[in-house]
Amino acid sequence: MAASVQAFPLIPDTSTAELSVEAVSHRWPNGQQALNRCNLVIPGPGLWMLVGSNGSGKSTLFRLISGLLEPQSGRIACRSKTALVFQNPDHQLLLPSCGSDLMLGMDPERPQQHRLSTARGLLSQLGLAQLEKRPIHSLSGGQKQRLAIAGALASDAGLLLLDEPTALLDPSSQATVLTTVQRLCKDPAKPITALWITHRLGELAFADGAARMQDGRIGPWTRGTELQRRLQGGTFEG
Repeated sequence: MAASVQAFPLIPDTSTAELSVEAVSHRWPNGQQALNRCNLVIPGPGLWMLVGSNGSGKSTLFRLISGLLEPQSGRIACRSKTALVFQNPDHQLLLPSCGSDLMLGMDPERPQQHRLSTARGLLSQLGLAQLEKRPIHSLSGGQKQRLAIAGALASDAGLLLLDEPTALLDPSSQATVLTTVQRLCKDPAKPITALWITHRLGELAFADGAARMQDGRIGPWTRGTELQRRLQGGTFEG
């Protein structure tokens, strides 16, 4: 399925959606209502962004979509395997070298040569082609984050959940990660679906669709540039 230019207002078909979240609620043991009958539909491949302040429910939503939490009410349906990409790539890069870390996430039943070829292809796709044997500790923050994205793809995930993946990066690395994910989502051969949460309004310009999350609910999809214009101010303060 090829990524396409979206027309707004967007009215997705839940029966064919890549991801559907219907009336999902979650309350933490301390009484905080993280999600309140939250609804979200991602129609297909593309870079989709949710923007909101700290405490709006974004990270809780990701934990539910990825299966780390069970919804207390409502329904979540996902057509693809999911993979999380965290703010800090050091939390998910485990082995000493780039190539070995990528192969860790692959099906061990696959032949060694196939896994090695896949790892090299992903490193090339993420702009890390010369770094197969490079020690991970020597990478820049942006390189580590791109390696974490490659690791998510190595697991055969079709839906990437990116939890403020540029929060710890300098502006140059931030732009590189954004354009890399945008390119993967528009790959004519195998476009991916990415759900990206952020509090930086400037990132919305890269999105195929964007929505605001507030008080455990999500507003309608709109063009990223349009939502950026409406909200203005640069970032949400937590």
